[in-house]
Amino acid sequence: MNAKKQAPRSRVADALDNFVLRIGRVTSWLYAVLVAIVILQVVLRYGFAQGKVALEELQWHLYAVAFLMGLSYALVTNSHVRVDILTPRFPYRTREWVEIFGIVFLLIPFIILVILHSLNFVGDSWTHSERSAAPMGLPYRWLIKSFIPICFALWGLSAVSRVIRAITYLKRKNYATD
Repeated sequence: MNAKKQAPRSRVADALDNFVLRIGRVTSWLYAVLVAIVILQVVLRYGFAQGKVALEELQWHLYAVAFLMGLSYALVTNSHVRVDILTPRFPYRTREWVEIFGIVFLLIPFIILVILHSLNFVGDSWTHSERSAAPMGLPYRWLIKSFIPICFALWGLSAVSRVIRAITYLKRKNYATD
């Protein structure tokens, strides 16, 4: 949504957005933990010549979870990266139609595809209690893989919320001033 216009109100969209925003705020603390782990790893490696494989893996895992969780937060807050060449020139109503089209025909099918294909991937990891192949690596690789369908489902909720808001906007009676 553009900063120039107020987001349309919808109880369902508000509830979905609030859910995603709460999770996003909690998840954002992973970056503080990640920075602390990176600093610890640097001090251990260069100060004491003791690199830790588990810390390196934990860095990647925390970054992956924070990034994937951030996708849904970015969609709700409209802070994701866009390459808008044509749409800034469109009226708001046309932008909303473009947004609906993009979400319904591009984003949601992609999310569904990733979720469906990740379920076996995650299930196999759980079944075999997958752990890192690296010596002294992290033991619970299945846990990090479990975040793939969870994060994409959360992104899907954000997409549904955005579509609801766009439809709510299009159904408004006083759109002539937009």
